[in-house]
Amino acid sequence: MKIPKENKTEWSEYFKLELSDVTPILSRLGFSLDEQQVHTIGERFLMSGKKLVLTGKRISDNKKVIIKASSDVSGKAELLNEHLCRETIKKIDFAYKPILLPEEILFVKEGAFVVVISGFIEEPQAFLAHSDQEQFFLALRAFEMLDSVHSTAHSHTKIIESVWSNWGAAEYLKMFSRFSNNIITAEPDLYKTVSSAEDFLKGNREMLDRYSGFLTHEDFVPHNLRISGQDVYLLDHTALLFGNKYESVARFLNYLCIYNLKLERWIIEYIKKNRCEEEYLALRLMRTYKLAELLQFYTGSLAQTEGNLKLLAKERIEFWKKVMITIIEDKPVTEEMVQEYTKKRDSLRSEDEKKRQKEIHQL
Repeated sequence: MKIPKENKTEWSEYFKLELSDVTPILSRLGFSLDEQQVHTIGERFLMSGKKLVLTGKRISDNKKVIIKASSDVSGKAELLNEHLCRETIKKIDFAYKPILLPEEILFVKEGAFVVVISGFIEEPQAFLAHSDQEQFFLALRAFEMLDSVHSTAHSHTKIIESVWSNWGAAEYLKMFSRFSNNIITAEPDLYKTVSSAEDFLKGNREMLDRYSGFLTHEDFVPHNLRISGQDVYLLDHTALLFGNKYESVARFLNYLCIYNLKLERWIIEYIKKNRCEEEYLALRLMRTYKLAELLQFYTGSLAQTEGNLKLLAKERIEFWKKVMITIIEDKPVTEEMVQEYTKKRDSLRSEDEKKRQKEIHQL
């Protein structure tokens, strides 16, 4: 999660101009846009970057699609990388299980734009609408899909390095140091907590290396998954990289702290009982790393927000700080912590953000 660069007004102006320029292009390509675009409202401006994520239909058969488009240099580079990731995954011959991705319908450079259009995966039930037991087994299936892609040979490395980073301890610690500097610059009161986290990672450097070389997803959360029958499809392919096998699990568990604390505990117990003690330590290390990423994002957002949204950012910073301390100390996140935070969060969220959250199945 990159530090937000734009405030809401800047994003709104960018969105209107970009949308007006890309709409006729999409029409010529045979696609129409939905009237309501929930992926552009609420807090989306903090995390979207210079690209549009839109919903629409293919005019010829009314097929639902997801459209990503950008005329910005950084946005176009991201979309080009996403296309390359998708194409390269098809060629990986050392995966024990297939990596399921939505169909790419169109990739095109048109005028100033790069446009990527993929099929929308229909799902009868969102992830969080399944029973706790169903969510547990779906999560394990998704983890196993990523774990099945493990780079162990030189030929694997050659394929990986043409597209992805291949992270070990050195890369994770270097990035954590960047997180730390950004966090403390924005919020000096977090120095003690972040320093403790950095000591925790540096003191267990070997574990960061030992479980690296696996395909992982930096933003592995339910709204980046689609469930179709027993299949789990991955979205947001720019978040794929090769690194520690517990990075995806760590991001997922940090998310579950808020949305399904019971499932978070079930997965932790499963790993404790079915994996070695070192793997559980690797999970705690990666949870700490991913929490620093969240803290960087929300401390960075303070300069781009105002009113209730700034107050909400401060509440989030306090909550994730508490979670980081519990993970370092190997204690459970409590229901009281979560309830106190979610009550404040819900009172501060805008109506647009509530609509967006409903769409991505986070309520």
